[in-house]
Amino acid sequence: MAKKPNLKRKRKILSPPKRHEELKLKSKGKKYIVGLDEVGRGALAGPVVAAACLFDLKKQVYKVRDSKLLSEKLRKKLARKIKKQALFFSIGSASHFEIEEIGIHRATLLAFERALLSLNCQIDYVLVDGLFAPKTKYPCKNIVRGDQKCFSIAAASILAKVHRDSLMRKLHQKFPKYYFHKNKGYGTAAHLKALKKHGPCEIHRRNFKPVKKSYDNI
Repeated sequence: MAKKPNLKRKRKILSPPKRHEELKLKSKGKKYIVGLDEVGRGALAGPVVAAACLFDLKKQVYKVRDSKLLSEKLRKKLARKIKKQALFFSIGSASHFEIEEIGIHRATLLAFERALLSLNCQIDYVLVDGLFAPKTKYPCKNIVRGDQKCFSIAAASILAKVHRDSLMRKLHQKFPKYYFHKNKGYGTAAHLKALKKHGPCEIHRRNFKPVKKSYDNI
């Protein structure tokens, strides 16, 4: 007998992220509250990209969700609205060279740090998606699945995703054999097949296991 879908869980995942954390901090006198998120940790090629986003809590951008739950078309539309409505936003990244040199964990924190440094505004508090916070002078709170729970983090996730996807589409023009315009550097079947056939290109993360394996075919 087929299992019935867990509609309660599905509704929970698709429900819009709230501003509870931001409002709680505002009630404690924190005015400039930044959401911080990244994309590209699990990719086999290209940089890891982080975005920082600071909103006037009186303003709202509807349909903001975890970027992974949105269509590409809607992500782009929302990214334009977020940039228009946000008080400040910024992008930071760590290259594939840096990922190879210091590892994906430290590279992700480095991208976080660069996004915060590029924000160029007063910061009272930072809400960070995931388990780890960057080295910064600002107080931070980590929120697991923050891009599904917290509005500022979800907005940052959209900006980071749209920025990185655009970059990977441009890199596809230089490295068309790997279909970066479709897979954005992630290990899809077509990407892995291309790696097996052609070996890695210069933007692949050579310390990632599927890329290491492809050396045998060079």
